[in-house]
Amino acid sequence: MEIHRQVVGHGPVVLLTHGFGASSDMFASTVDALATTHTAIAWDMRGHGRSEVSDDAADYSIAASLRDMAMLLDAVQGDRAVLLGHSLGGYLSLEYALAHPAQVAGLVLVDTGPGFRNHSARAEWNAMAERYATALDERGLDGLQGSEELRRAVHRSATGLAHTARSTLRQEDDYVMASLATITAPALVVVGSRDEPFLAGSEYMAARLPDARLAVIEGSGHAPTVTHSAAFNAVLADFLDGLR
Repeated sequence: MEIHRQVVGHGPVVLLTHGFGASSDMFASTVDALATTHTAIAWDMRGHGRSEVSDDAADYSIAASLRDMAMLLDAVQGDRAVLLGHSLGGYLSLEYALAHPAQVAGLVLVDTGPGFRNHSARAEWNAMAERYATALDERGLDGLQGSEELRRAVHRSATGLAHTARSTLRQEDDYVMASLATITAPALVVVGSRDEPFLAGSEYMAARLPDARLAVIEGSGHAPTVTHSAAFNAVLADFLDGLR
C-alpha cells in the first residue's frame, strides 16, 4: 500500500506515529522543532490521512503497521531510531520495540497505554472500538470522534478508519503490558494532566519500564503536541539531548 510520509532534517532518526483517527498533521510543530537536530519521519497509517485506503479488512493489522514502520526506517537507513508514538501510535511503538529491540534507541510514549491485563477492561475497550467503527460505517467521516488532533478533511474516506478500529485498535491479550520490563530502551512517558483515561496507564508504564521517566503536561488533554506544543517540545528536547 502507498504510505504517505514526510521526511525532514538531518541527524539521528525519530519516527513519529499518530493515533487512531489522526494523521501526521498532528506532529507539525514537533517536526519543525526536530528538524534542526534530527531526521524526523512523520507518516500516515494505512487508511489514514493521505495514505492509501484498502477495502480489504485483512490489510489492517498490528503486524502490517509494524512492517510499514520497518519500511520507513529502512528507507532512510535508520538502523536505530527513537520511536515517538501518540495513543495507538504509542502502543505500536511498544510493539515495535518488543519485535525489534536492537533498532530502538529510545521511546517517547504520548498519551497512550500498554493494553489491559483485566479481561473485562479489555472487553470494554474493544466495545468502544466497535462503536467507533459502527459510527464511521453509518456516518462516514462525520462519525469521527471530536478531539484536538482529529481533522476529518485530511482523510480520503472513513473505510480505512473503520477497518483500523476493528483490527489494529482492538486488544487481544496482555502481551505488551506483561513485557514492559523487557524493554530496555530509554523511555519518556508523556501525558496531559487532563487526559484522565490515560493517566494511570502512563504512571504504570513509567514505573514498569526499566529506564523511563514521566512528564505530565499541565492543562493538556489527549493531544499535547497540538494544544501545548511548546511545553511538549521542551520535554522532548531534554530527553533527546540526554540520548545524544
